[in-house]
Amino acid sequence: QVQLVESGGGLVQPGGSLRLSCAASGSIRSIYTMAWYRQPPGKQRDLVATITGGSTTNYADSVKGRFTISRDNAKNTVYLQMDSLTLEDTAVYYCNADVRTYLLTRGSYWGQGTQVTVSS
Repeated sequence: QVQLVESGGGLVQPGGSLRLSCAASGSIRSIYTMAWYRQPPGKQRDLVATITGGSTTNYADSVKGRFTISRDNAKNTVYLQMDSLTLEDTAVYYCNADVRTYLLTRGSYWGQGTQVTVSS
């Protein structure tokens, strides 16, 4: 079984910063891709950023230049550094991981989500 636990969300003023963390645990052999999604109030869940193989990254245009995704493979943890936050960044942020387990299975797992609220 694989579990993803997110942390780091909270309330921040416009222009401020937050750092989200997502730690994966369980029978993990390796993690191919880790990603962050977000779902603003009343809107669909959209991809924010991905990181594959520890180096290849991809960002949504709306966050490019402001957000940075990184991972610590030794800890099976992915981070999202969010700078220059705006009101439009308010959303529930979800972690996702493409995991290969010791049972030789491969699947996608989701975290529970963490609330990020940008408000003055």
